[in-house]
Amino acid sequence: MAVVAAGAMTVTGLVSSAEAADVNVAKNAGFESGLANWTCSAGSGTTVSSPVHGGASALKATPAGQDNAKCTQTVAVKPNSTYALSSWVQGGYAYLGVSGTGTTDVSTWTPGSTSWSQLSTSFKTGANTTSVTVYTHGWYGQASYFVDDVSVSGPDGGGGTDPGPSIPAAPAGLAVGTTTSSSVSLSWNAVSGATGYTVYKDGAKAATATSNSATVTGLAANTAYQFTVTATNAAGESVKSASVSGRTAAGGGTDPGIPSTSVPKHAVTGYWQNFNNGATVQKISDVPANYDIIAVSFADATATPGAVTFNLDTAGLGGYTVAQFKADIKAKQAAGKNVIISVGGEKGSVSVNSDASATNFANSLYSLIQEYGFNGVDIDLENGLNSTYMTKALRSLSQKAGSGLVITMAPQTIDMQSTAGEYFKTALGIKDILTVVNMQYYNSGAMLGCDGKVYSQGSVDFLTALACIQLEGGLAPSQVGLGVPASPSGAGGGYVSPSVVNAALDCLAAGTNCGTFKPSKTYPGVRGAMTWSTNWDAKSGNAWSNAVGPHVHGLP
Repeated sequence: MAVVAAGAMTVTGLVSSAEAADVNVAKNAGFESGLANWTCSAGSGTTVSSPVHGGASALKATPAGQDNAKCTQTVAVKPNSTYALSSWVQGGYAYLGVSGTGTTDVSTWTPGSTSWSQLSTSFKTGANTTSVTVYTHGWYGQASYFVDDVSVSGPDGGGGTDPGPSIPAAPAGLAVGTTTSSSVSLSWNAVSGATGYTVYKDGAKAATATSNSATVTGLAANTAYQFTVTATNAAGESVKSASVSGRTAAGGGTDPGIPSTSVPKHAVTGYWQNFNNGATVQKISDVPANYDIIAVSFADATATPGAVTFNLDTAGLGGYTVAQFKADIKAKQAAGKNVIISVGGEKGSVSVNSDASATNFANSLYSLIQEYGFNGVDIDLENGLNSTYMTKALRSLSQKAGSGLVITMAPQTIDMQSTAGEYFKTALGIKDILTVVNMQYYNSGAMLGCDGKVYSQGSVDFLTALACIQLEGGLAPSQVGLGVPASPSGAGGGYVSPSVVNAALDCLAAGTNCGTFKPSKTYPGVRGAMTWSTNWDAKSGNAWSNAVGPHVHGLP
């Protein structure tokens, strides 16, 4: 019996020890939640993202006049208990102390420093003390001081402690910036609670960063890479972000002919109107960031067969100057976007039906690329297309401009019903250099799907069953996009709500949210969506791009 009793006493002692484990009774001790739980005299305190000792924030307090920038917090403590008080400080004179202990109040301080140093002391609470005031302050006339990672370590006084960190969310907004022949710069949206980020290149770890940008170096010239990024903290690493594609510039000091930007794996294309037809008048700088490809509409035909030019409608666009237009294009490209020139439109009449006109077409477009800095060309000819000579023209342009040339197409639905059609033949003829075909799923009426059934415009089935024709007809999933109006005013018929567009993309990419038609397999690489136009989208408060853009960028 004596042995049993001794064992019981040992177990009881262990439980008491566990219950008495020390915790940090200070709240928001790392200032990750701003100044929550803290009060600073005379508005002297704020939180900053640099310098920090740990996490993403620290306190900055600035003495002024007769104020010493005192910041305080009342914490719950246990009577007759000992607590270790510490914090990390930097900058001007910094004091750390505690009052209301019921025994002997204590403090410690350090003169100014240019690096983080730790202040530490300890105190004991009185028999009736259930709370104390922890404080930090600077000194009159001295520089600002910084505080981070405050700790009041001892028995829980009933107030508990801050919860541990949780794994951060995946970063959003990953975009390619400046590229060289051996590096790609990336940026993304900051993630709450993250203390660092990891960049992956083609699935392998390539770089780490403490802020929301990084440059991956040591890359091969004129080569495309897939990049993702994760957020990290003490709890672990987030899932990977949506991927983006970045291509390095050509090496050897050669000029690739076009700015070095890239189209992401899943992209949103928007047509920008170089005219005022009742939609919102925009500058290129007004186009929202959800658009990855901006198609300037339109190039103008000249008297020379096949040749085109571009005339900015300065008067119709409220005095928008050519200089500002060019500067806005560069700014969009610096943000990782592509700005291309569209040829055609409903009333555009450009004929490329001979070797001479194909040469004129390629030469004139290359001149526009050099003059304005366009990333490529969009073919939106609705009045006939000769696949033989358009293929020649686009291949000639590609040879001049380099491998980074963006080529998009916007055929009508009737143009892509069969691989024997001129548009379809052109797309297949340049498949190795084609970026995406954004077929216009509007102003169409009813059309055949790939299953031979007739589908009416304005439905999920119409979008998926007609996209299936292109996917089964030889185009890669990355070369198929869904072209729709941004609002009912954007087309004569065929408008669908953004939710229908998103459902069709889900059906094609993952086999979910389909209508009555379901493809025989999924196409997770489907490129995304296009709209006419960014101006009509703006007229509706950017409802289309705000709904479709994030969905496209979040596809698998």
